[in-house]
Amino acid sequence: MKDVTPNRVPAAVIFLPIFLILLMLAAFSSYFTVSAGTVAVKLRFGKLVGAYGEGIHFKMPFIDSVEKFSVRIKKDSFDTEAFSKDLQTVGLTLAVNHRILPNTVESIYRNLGPEYTNTILKPMVEEWTKAVIAKYSADSLIANRVEVARELNAILKEKMAEKEVIVSDIAITNFEFSKQFLKAVEEKQIAEQEAKRATNLVEKVKKEAEQKILQAEAEAKSLRLQREVVSDNLIKLRQVEAQLKAIDKWDGRMPTYMAGDQMPFVMAK
Repeated sequence: MKDVTPNRVPAAVIFLPIFLILLMLAAFSSYFTVSAGTVAVKLRFGKLVGAYGEGIHFKMPFIDSVEKFSVRIKKDSFDTEAFSKDLQTVGLTLAVNHRILPNTVESIYRNLGPEYTNTILKPMVEEWTKAVIAKYSADSLIANRVEVARELNAILKEKMAEKEVIVSDIAITNFEFSKQFLKAVEEKQIAEQEAKRATNLVEKVKKEAEQKILQAEAEAKSLRLQREVVSDNLIKLRQVEAQLKAIDKWDGRMPTYMAGDQMPFVMAK
């Protein structure tokens, strides 16, 4: 009888493509690149092997893993709440610029971990924001915004430097207050405006009264001076002037007198 057993495929034909694929994967996995502004740490079975700057670096395929950190300045925004000195709830949004140095990446990875922004920086910002805001009353916070940010900046720089994180600066981008407080502030502003308007009105009336008093004093002074000027000599001068006017009007005729028991009577002709 004829043997009908099927032909077997050689094992080499089956495993060769698999081997080639694994070899290619190993080749691609045997190096890693680090771009500018980035530092990488290499881990071997979870153990930190070292930190690497920009360029191409070797690693053992399927054994080593890589974590990358940016050493550029990063900006993170944090929303938090605090109580003011007068126990008003204040909502704040803070923008923090920070970075790490290339030579501290290994230490930061060991001590803080890759998520140090959330595990260390954010709680630090929230803690010290509450401490600083508690020094100010709610209505003074907006006016002292720059001072508050400056104080927070100084504290965070010092505290985060201990953790090997450099804080460049911090800015308060938003203040939020309760509706009750905002309404109270609005009512206070209206009351201050009304008080100012009333004060201005009082000042206006006061000035008008002062002007009238000055005018009355001036008129009284003028009358007093006029009375002082009317002296005996002035009266005599006025009599002389009257006589001169009478002489100017005289027509040259002498007056006529009529004799009698009574006083003489002048007859004009």
